[in-house]
Amino acid sequence: MIFKNSEKKDNNRLSFQVESDAAEFQEAIRQAYLKNKKQISIPGFRKGKAPLAIVEGMFGKEVFDQDALDDLAQPAFDKGVEEGKVNFIGMPSITAVEVTEDRTALYTFEVELYPEVELGQYKGLEVEEVPVTVSDEDVDREIDAVRRRNARKVSVEDRPAEKGDTVNIDYEGFLDKEKTQPFEGGKGENHDLELGSNSFVPGFEDQVVGMSVEEEKDINITFPEQYAEDLAGKDVVFHVKVNSIMKPELPEADDDFAQDVSEFDTFAEYRESVRKEIEGRRAEQAKNAFRSAAVDKAIETMKADVPETMVKAHIESIIRNFAANYGMDDRKMDIQTLASALGIDEEAMNSSIRPSAFKEAQRELLIRAIVEEEKIEPTEEDLKAYVDKLAERVGATADDIRKYFGADYIAEEYKQEKAVDVIVDTAVRVAPEAEEAAENTESASEEKKAPAKKRAPRKKKADAEATETAEAETTEENT
Repeated sequence: MIFKNSEKKDNNRLSFQVESDAAEFQEAIRQAYLKNKKQISIPGFRKGKAPLAIVEGMFGKEVFDQDALDDLAQPAFDKGVEEGKVNFIGMPSITAVEVTEDRTALYTFEVELYPEVELGQYKGLEVEEVPVTVSDEDVDREIDAVRRRNARKVSVEDRPAEKGDTVNIDYEGFLDKEKTQPFEGGKGENHDLELGSNSFVPGFEDQVVGMSVEEEKDINITFPEQYAEDLAGKDVVFHVKVNSIMKPELPEADDDFAQDVSEFDTFAEYRESVRKEIEGRRAEQAKNAFRSAAVDKAIETMKADVPETMVKAHIESIIRNFAANYGMDDRKMDIQTLASALGIDEEAMNSSIRPSAFKEAQRELLIRAIVEEEKIEPTEEDLKAYVDKLAERVGATADDIRKYFGADYIAEEYKQEKAVDVIVDTAVRVAPEAEEAAENTESASEEKKAPAKKRAPRKKKADAEATETAEAETTEENT
């Protein structure tokens, strides 16, 4: 393969040509012949046994040209990218391909280039660092959560249902007050429902609160606008019967409890271990938040025109990662169809997903520019240490990591991490203003764990979930 030339065009595009030599093209023709010869029948020869020269004489010298051109296209493109040092984004295109008189293959490719990036200040940036604090209330809240997970259910007969109780109910939903038109997916029997879990349609659980065992009543509900299409915004009636009520009975916070749920003999030791666990978790969160904030600061000082191609690529990545949470990992499904299936409308796209994708594109440009500016290039020893550390963190072997990700991906991830390290390690840590620090401390003390929600009756996937996924991915990738 020979890299012939390149030409910069408008709109930051590059055209370049690569040509195979005659021997390469002839070998590609021979391989195409070997791949197809079993299907070729020529009089005087058994099927699949006619020599290449006879086949070309019968069908023309160009009979296998297209197959050969198809097979050589990728090697030709790779050669052009390597020798021309082409940093491209998006999908390349072949704008011309021809077989020359000398029986060589000449390709003309066109790609979109990464834009020029003007780095601003990325070293010595002042970045706010929120101190890690853990209060006694934080520890109590964590321990109470463990107590609730280890609570036993006790039957309740002498009072109505309260929030926090688990009620066993029969229910059926109707589209009319006369209860003659049941709707699909609106019926359940012997269903356990924790009141206050918000796993049913808004307003349902609140109206079950106050019901007693064996009591039956009708509950009026208006479905949200963001719901399954056939029920969105509709007024319905649920007939509900309470079969039983169970309340949680928490274990005492004592030495016996500590021994049951941990490796410690005393509750005091267990409590201290919980405090250290929260501190470690928050320290890691604070570290990641600091890295993310430092990268954001560096992005603010950078100048670059972000190509729409990059933004669209990150939009697709965000949506496909979100879809994978629901087992929707068919890569053949186009992104518009996938977004529609997930209930992601134009408002969600423009308000959250696109801004997150734009920010990720900015980050990609920043990191690439720093890698180039700092001449970050890993040695074999660097990559070995990097893979060993990653393998230890995820509980795999180094060979497994190399086989799964591949050498090129690992090297690229190493360079990106080191580029972020340049920003973070030189950053000047400053304390946030008092009011902001108080807000961050309060936020940290209210760490939320999203409950698993049962979707009964049926509920459309909310756009907000895609928003949260996009923001979470941005935070994670920025670290």
